[in-house]
Amino acid sequence: QVQLVESGGGLVQPGGSLRLSCAASGIIFSIYAMGWYRQAPGKQRELVAAITSGGSTNYVDSVKGRFTISRDNAKNTVYLQMNRLKPEDTAVYYCNERPVVTLAKYWGQGTQVTVSS
Repeated sequence: QVQLVESGGGLVQPGGSLRLSCAASGIIFSIYAMGWYRQAPGKQRELVAAITSGGSTNYVDSVKGRFTISRDNAKNTVYLQMNRLKPEDTAVYYCNERPVVTLAKYWGQGTQVTVSS
């Protein structure tokens, strides 16, 4: 049974930080390139950060220098460290493979991030 379970979201003030986690099960996690995606109300889901199986990373321009994606293959977990958060970062955050192909039907419930004073 494939599962992707996100956690770590919450309410934070502008300028604050959060660390998101995504625990994967039912897959050979180490061979997958993974991504963090977000969906704000009324907007399409977008990719914000990705990491290859070898550890190479890339980011959407709006989060470069503020977010860091990492992975721990021993724990089958991918992380997103988010610093200097802005109100426009408010969204539900999800993890999945990148690109989304074989795991397309296994989106988790996501974790809500709200940046507000």
